[in-house]
Amino acid sequence: MEITFEIYNLSDDGTIPNSKYPVIVYHHAFTMEGKPAADFLETRFAENGWSNAFRWRVYDYHHYHTNTHEVLGVYAGNALLQLGGPNGEKLHVRPGDVIVLPAGTGHISLSRSDDFAVVGAYPDGAEPDLIKLGDKRPDGVREKVDGIPVPDHDPLYGDASGGMVGSWNERGARDG
Repeated sequence: MEITFEIYNLSDDGTIPNSKYPVIVYHHAFTMEGKPAADFLETRFAENGWSNAFRWRVYDYHHYHTNTHEVLGVYAGNALLQLGGPNGEKLHVRPGDVIVLPAGTGHISLSRSDDFAVVGAYPDGAEPDLIKLGDKRPDGVREKVDGIPVPDHDPLYGDASGGMVGSWNERGARDG
């Protein structure tokens, strides 16, 4: 099956900042399922500078990170995620999907199969903060998330000239 992608431009809703950079979703990015796929994702992400990996699922409450971008690679089960906050975009994900979330992007698992699992990682092994929907919005959050630099490499494909990195650098240059 051919790799396809979606781009979601999410705006600040006054509670969740989202980002000036778009969320990028790669569909059919890999074909394995289960443990071999988890190993593949963790290794690939680390090779491209995205580490501090975890294997789990997506929280069932709205949250975001102000200090780092995040990648999620689905290796088992399926889920309905919502991106951008309570009025954001809903996205069905399944094994083979990779979601790149820029800093500030709200995300939640609205529903999931019992076996749903992802490998998540962060550029340069960052340790993410965790801001929940009900938390007070941090002072200066818009400037903070907009100031997180574009990673050197796409977590899946590496090459800085294409994929997420190319898209984000283009957006940053345009929005300057």
